[in-house]
Amino acid sequence: MCWRCSGKGPPVRFDAGEKMRRKTTEGKTPEELKAVKFTKMTTQPVQKLVIELAVPTIISMLVTAFYNIADTFFVGQVGTAATAGVGLIFPVMTIIQAFGFFFGQGSGNYISRALGAKQEKEAEEMAATGNILAFLFGGVILLTGTLFAGPVLHVLGAREGAVTDQTIRYASDYFRIILIGAPFMCMSCVLNNQLRFQGNAFVSMIGLVSGAVLNWGLDPLFIFVFKMEVAGAATATVVSQITSCAILYIGTLRSDSLKIRLKNFRPTLKNLKNIAVGGTPSLFRQSLQSVATLCLNTAAGAAVAASQSDAAIAAFSVVSKVMAFAFSALLGFGQGFQPICGFNYGAKKYDRVKHAYVFCLKVGLAALFIESCLAFSLAPQLVAVFRDDPDVIRYGTVAMRCQACTLTLMAIVTMTNMLYQNIGRVVGATLLAVARQGLMFIPVVLVLPSLFEEHIRGVYLAQPVADVFAFCLALPLAIRMYRELTRKEKEAALEDGGFTAKKTIPAEGSMTNKE
Repeated sequence: MCWRCSGKGPPVRFDAGEKMRRKTTEGKTPEELKAVKFTKMTTQPVQKLVIELAVPTIISMLVTAFYNIADTFFVGQVGTAATAGVGLIFPVMTIIQAFGFFFGQGSGNYISRALGAKQEKEAEEMAATGNILAFLFGGVILLTGTLFAGPVLHVLGAREGAVTDQTIRYASDYFRIILIGAPFMCMSCVLNNQLRFQGNAFVSMIGLVSGAVLNWGLDPLFIFVFKMEVAGAATATVVSQITSCAILYIGTLRSDSLKIRLKNFRPTLKNLKNIAVGGTPSLFRQSLQSVATLCLNTAAGAAVAASQSDAAIAAFSVVSKVMAFAFSALLGFGQGFQPICGFNYGAKKYDRVKHAYVFCLKVGLAALFIESCLAFSLAPQLVAVFRDDPDVIRYGTVAMRCQACTLTLMAIVTMTNMLYQNIGRVVGATLLAVARQGLMFIPVVLVLPSLFEEHIRGVYLAQPVADVFAFCLALPLAIRMYRELTRKEKEAALEDGGFTAKKTIPAEGSMTNKE
């Protein structure tokens, strides 16, 4: 019987929005799950919450760093020229990541504050906008790099007279293949950051770990079994990055995270501005790190005899990867702090922001001190793992020990940078982001070698000197922000007290009891 004859009225139809509001398999609607998350992020004890969110991000960062180390390790088995060739292309990887972090950190920071302020629609639009723009910019990098491969390789140092012909060939092979993965690398960075800023660090970890494990398996297969050498390492990286991107996207669909929908793509001036505010520090930091690596490779190659240039570049490439691995644990711990900072700053719970920041500083200082001691003590053995070449070990040992001496100071620089970035202080965040690898390091590595008779000594000391300068910049900014958070905490307490008084004190002439 049709509904017209039965008199029961038309059948009930659910639109897409209504379907989202129906009960999930867990017995709660998406709105209820988000309310639970908001309560957790703004009321659960800070130290416990930081640790809970930091464990998956630390694992993710360590795995990602090991991901990069895997290429260096397996390529190192091919030869010193192969290690140097891949090292020359590292700035390109950094540029790709720079745009990924620009859109990821920019959109993610805004999303955490918007969710803290319960502005879900704005957060959904930002999630879609950040991802789509990142993919498009990755395409621009792919197209530009392919069209201008020759000039780019020349600027990177893969040119006659600077390195051997074999190193140039390896660098070219790696460069042309790695560009294919640029759109997916950019989007992976955005998905990873957005998941973290929503408090779904575990989902983010699954995506990154899956890609890394795949890369570890594909590297030896392509390099040695298929005899693709350096091209095999690049192919393994691209395949694993595409896989990681797909898993991260699936993670947004299967969790209570914001969904990436094309209809929510809003490249408005407001959204672009918010991305720029939160993402500019990361863009500058990663971009200048690319320039810094280029300057380091140039300085290292020029500071020694021509016959030793490949060994010097390979040594500093290995040291950079090992120190990045040591540093990644701090970055992961800080990333556990970021969503807490964003949620609570948006909810005006400044006391929780301050307590989380201080806790992260203490843990970061202790962790980096231990890692510095280990790196200093085991420097020759660590370098030898990647390339058992006496010259590479000799250069790498001195460089690693010099950098280990000041690594601990980076806890204050990094955590203060994350604090400034999360609360939307773009100027301070950008200064701190570019301080270590750009603002301080680039002029130091260009000038310092000329002050020594043995130029390589200046190259060794460039990073520790830059670290000291960066620390001197970060310390007053850290003190200033701590005082500001204390002031905001007091102001928020006074506002809450006034609001409570207005609610509890009856107006003159009103009755205090119901009749």
